[in-house]
Amino acid sequence: MTAAVLLLSGCGNLSYSAKYQPSGNGGGLSSLFAGGGDRATGYAANLCIAPTTDFGEAGAGIADCEAAVLFNTQTLETVYCKNAYERVNPASITKVMTALVAIKYGSPDQMLTVTSNCLVNEYGAQLAGLKVGEKMSLDQALRVLLMYSANDVANLIAEGVGGSIEGFVDMMNKEAAAIGATGTHFTNPHGLTDENHYTTPYDIYLMFNEALKYETFTEIISQSSFEAVYYNKSGNQVSMSVKNTNGYFSGGRVAPHGVTVVGGKTGSTSAAGHCLVLLAKSPAGTPYIAIVMRAQDNDKLYGCMNELLCLMQ
Repeated sequence: MTAAVLLLSGCGNLSYSAKYQPSGNGGGLSSLFAGGGDRATGYAANLCIAPTTDFGEAGAGIADCEAAVLFNTQTLETVYCKNAYERVNPASITKVMTALVAIKYGSPDQMLTVTSNCLVNEYGAQLAGLKVGEKMSLDQALRVLLMYSANDVANLIAEGVGGSIEGFVDMMNKEAAAIGATGTHFTNPHGLTDENHYTTPYDIYLMFNEALKYETFTEIISQSSFEAVYYNKSGNQVSMSVKNTNGYFSGGRVAPHGVTVVGGKTGSTSAAGHCLVLLAKSPAGTPYIAIVMRAQDNDKLYGCMNELLCLMQ
């Protein structure tokens, strides 16, 4: 353990006394690969390792969410950990993996055509309102996907890149396994509720951390708005303006003093509650990944997230 004290303006009298070091016996990947020698070191050398038990100190407001984790991606230290390996419904945070697979295996100028398979009829689902026969580039679709969280666009990307939605979901599951997200199973590319569609907060860290390796992903999640120009089935242009669902960008939410929110992904369903994964930088410029899962409402979601952001140094 190493000791540290943190006092940030806007974070009350919150103090923090210790951090979990990845070299310690913290469970998670460190347990899975214990005794693995070079293989273990090589696999997890550039990853934060969350302990299997809750760890760290935060304000009382953190009780308003079911799970929360904070990782220093520069030092690979776990700063805060609550239910890191608990199975949760990811809602639209699923789209982090959708984007990762599409960016990795697709081409930004690839034209995607809307079919009836892309349409979503679930009541209350976030939609772009796509119509059969419309065409949109993968680059534009990714921006609408990650910023506006449109579920029909998730299906459009899946069918266009994977050949079928089912084929793309298989790619998502294989990619999750490849990066060590062994507590995850996807049944769709959008995150609408299914009992066999689940992940863990730590696996979300692994997926988000992997996606951040792609400049396109980081650039998109840092935008506050976007206007897509695509084509209907007659070849005429159609425009769509979207705003980022991230409340720090377009919802009037304010991060603690000195903290920079680079970008992230929201998620919300009745089953998942309100969820958020962020890349943020401390007042000193140190990058962190912060995750809050299953908050009761948006106010509690951003309250819990700010509790985590106050722990950054």
